[in-house]
Order: sequence, then structure tokens, then C-alpha cells
Amino acid sequence: MTSARNASHTVSHFILLGFPCRREIQIFLFSIFFMIYILTLLGNMAIVYAVYWDHRLHTPMYILLANFSFLEICYVNSDVPNMLVNFLSTTKTISFTRCLLQLYFFFSLGTTECLFLSIMAYDRFLAICRPLHYPTVMTTMFCGNLVIFCWVYGFLWFLIPVILITQLPFCGPNVIDDFLCDLGPLLALASVCVPIPGTVLICGTMSSLLIFGTFFYIIGSYTLVLRAVIRMPSSAGSKKAFSTCSSHLAVVFLFYGSVMITYVSPGSGQAKGMQKFTTLFYSVMTPFFNPMIYSLRNKEMKDALKKVVGGS
Repeated sequence: MTSARNASHTVSHFILLGFPCRREIQIFLFSIFFMIYILTLLGNMAIVYAVYWDHRLHTPMYILLANFSFLEICYVNSDVPNMLVNFLSTTKTISFTRCLLQLYFFFSLGTTECLFLSIMAYDRFLAICRPLHYPTVMTTMFCGNLVIFCWVYGFLWFLIPVILITQLPFCGPNVIDDFLCDLGPLLALASVCVPIPGTVLICGTMSSLLIFGTFFYIIGSYTLVLRAVIRMPSSAGSKKAFSTCSSHLAVVFLFYGSVMITYVSPGSGQAKGMQKFTTLFYSVMTPFFNPMIYSLRNKEMKDALKKVVGGS
């Protein structure tokens, strides 16, 4: 065990297998994901731009949405560019340092996304269940503080697990059966050298606390919101409130459904074949769907986006 610990970091690089297939299929996948990547950037940038220029959207709900869209831009940039390069690469290597940096930014941005979804649920709860208190509670300053909290706390939450992973011995295999440096595969590689039950427990606990804590908070908030919507006397008001909430809930279920499968028990080796695809879904496909979900069911956002596209 001592020699294994002393052999820490003998691995200077990792090989990201990605999606092993013939060269022609690799190029085809590159084309598909490159198009998804560009559309994701354009869609989310359009929302940020629309909120910035349309003064009617300078409200807490849309300020949070603009920050969320900017977050999605950062999120896809943490893994997709490297995935695209690997489709065309013959070596598919990534250095140890770059791998750990990608792990940190990918998880920090994912944590920030969980927090933003929670804050957005809180905003809808206040607006619909406490409408008289909403203007005094959800002020521009308070909204700004919530945004800062999400970004700062998001980048602090997984700092300890990532530091722990940097101390693990990577002395044997360096092949990661994934398209990014993910938590589960890295823990599995380190466990080949020496048992790491403590690190696995800490990473699993922190992942579970974050995922289930924010998820149940969101579900609890929207349960109260939907109950209030059903009791609304005005059918037009209830329809508008339900439309807004259903957009948020659609994003929540898309994101959390795949995240829970992947990270509730990292390093356990369960559903090994599926982990790559669930990671792909929430890290690539969910940011791609978000602009469509939020714009199709929101008249104000739809009108603002028409102005952005039309240039008027």
C-alpha cells in the first residue's frame, strides 16, 4: 500500500475513449455534436441578449434565466470542445492537469446549475404563492445576491472532493471509458492502485446531498406553486403561471433525471455502460433543449427573441 501511495501521479496523461467506432462514424458524430454545440451557444446567447436589451425583461425571473443561459454556455464549453477534438484525434489523450481542471470546472458548473434551478423555483414560489410580498422580498439587490451566491458556492462545493482526487494514486491503467474526465471513472482508476473507500464515501455523500437536497427543495416549492395555481380564480392567470412553471419543471426533470443515475453512487461501477450516455444527455443535450423549452412556452421571451432575430 505504501508503494502504491508513493507511486501517486505516475500517470502523466489519460486516454478518453469517448465513443469507439470506425473513423467514418467518428467524423459523422463530430458533425452532429458540432452542430448541437453551435446551436446551443446561439440559443443561450440569444436569451442572454434578449434579456439584456429588452427592458420589459429586467425582472428577477428573467435576470435569473439570463444567468442560467450564460451558465449553460460555460457548461457546454467545459466538456464539448474537448469531446469534439477527440472525435478527430487518433491519440485521444488529455494531460493529468487538464483532466483534473476539467473535472473541477465541470462539477462546479453542474453544482451552480443545481443552485440556479433551486433559486428559480424559489422565485416562482414567491411570485405565485406570496404575490404581495414579492416586490419587497425579490428586489434587484436581493436577486443579484442570489446570483452571486450561486456562482461562488457552486465553485466552492466540490473543491474538497477535487483536492482529495488530486491526492489519489494513479499508478496503473490510464484509460477512461468516457468522453470527459468524470468522477466515477477517475475513482475507479485510482481504486486499482489502493482501496479508497473514504474518498468514494465523501464524493458520494457530497454528490447526494447536493442532488437530493436541491431536487426535493425544487419539488416542494413547485408542489406549493401548483396548488396555488389550481386555486387561482382567473383562468388566464393560472394558465400563464402554469406555462412558466411547466418550463422550469421540464428543465428540472431533464437535468436531475440523468444526473441522479450518474452521480448518486460514483465509483460503484453500476450501470457502467449507461453512465457515458446519461452524462452526455445532461451535459450536452439539456443545455441544447433549454432555450427551446423556455422560449416556446413563454410569450414575453418569444416576443423578445423575435426582436433579437429580426434586429428590431
